[in-house]
Amino acid sequence: MKAIFKSTILMAAAGLVLFTSCKDDNESNPTITQPTTFVLNQPAINGNIDLEKSQSVTLTWSQPTPYTNFNAPVVPTYTVQVSPTGSYNKAFDANAEDNTGADFFNIEETFSNGQNVEINTQTLNRSLEELCGWTESTIPSLQQVSFRVKSAVRDASFNEYGIIYSNIVAINAIPYYIELKPADPEIWWLIGADISDGSWGGDIGKCVIPMQTIDGFAYDNKTGQGDIQWIGYLGGNGFKLRGSLDDGWATQWGQGDAFGSFVKNDDGSGNITVPAAGLYTVTLNTKDDKLTIESYEGSAPVFSGMAIAGSFNDWGDTEMTPCSTGWENHDWYITTTLEEGAEIKIKQAGSWDYNRGGSFVAYGGGMYAYGVQNGSNLVIPETATYMILFNDITGYIRFIKQ
Repeated sequence: MKAIFKSTILMAAAGLVLFTSCKDDNESNPTITQPTTFVLNQPAINGNIDLEKSQSVTLTWSQPTPYTNFNAPVVPTYTVQVSPTGSYNKAFDANAEDNTGADFFNIEETFSNGQNVEINTQTLNRSLEELCGWTESTIPSLQQVSFRVKSAVRDASFNEYGIIYSNIVAINAIPYYIELKPADPEIWWLIGADISDGSWGGDIGKCVIPMQTIDGFAYDNKTGQGDIQWIGYLGGNGFKLRGSLDDGWATQWGQGDAFGSFVKNDDGSGNITVPAAGLYTVTLNTKDDKLTIESYEGSAPVFSGMAIAGSFNDWGDTEMTPCSTGWENHDWYITTTLEEGAEIKIKQAGSWDYNRGGSFVAYGGGMYAYGVQNGSNLVIPETATYMILFNDITGYIRFIKQ
């Protein structure tokens, strides 16, 4: 659910203003000349809006009198706030342990103007359901939903200045019940000269590989945070962790002054360089922001080939591609189309002495499994093209739907 709610911590692509910090406290804050009000228009909706059958609610609002900073015009960021009661006393925070008293939530996306802003009705419905705690038997047949808009200028540290609010408008909505699932585990990615082909490229499998969930670990239902890991060979050439492959390196883990000193989201951090080549366990606690990298003490045979076998190929070998090329490899990948109900396993090429099966766990982008030796066949739940990734040390199998 954390993807639905965030307490106004995202920057708009447009309208972000960077202010220079100064040593003098009086000079470090911008001097904002701000408007006092602006108008949110009543949505043009005839009757009740069915959140299940519609796609969006369109909002428009007037541009406030321009903000200025030392007489220079600046562009504000707008955040849409939604309440089922018309009150705006405490914002719902999906990362908070206790949301008692929360009576509104912020739409995740922020805006740079108020012209024809589309609020997705699925997001709206899901957010209302979690905030209100509706069950299948308690969800109302009709719910009044109130909107207001916050306008503010943000600096590079996400501080907000010149905050003002619009008037409140309301609509009548027909909500629907959906089963709220726990958040997917938060996964980070390994990239660098020690990872896959060492190119620092963005192709999954070939250049970058995901870290893995840990069997039996209880991840936070709201945030998906907890321990994730990867076990494999590191040659001492350097690598980093990325929180997303499309955020311009905004989320990353690198190395500080020396190995063992790891820093998060520091543009000046170095590449993580292990002191000696070998097998390592990389563990990241995404909740406590703790990264550890330790030598792996277990056994890890090196395979010359790995394959998928199943009902789709008469249990023959369809060979996978090694992720790492030029040094010891323990990660493999393949992209293939599989039919619903197909049964497969991952095995050593040319032999069944090493094979991994099990049962799938579903997640937003596909499914994963903790492969066990001689485990049951993996049953494909949906016809699709999948990228399959496999680690032959941990037995972890991940299917990413393409």
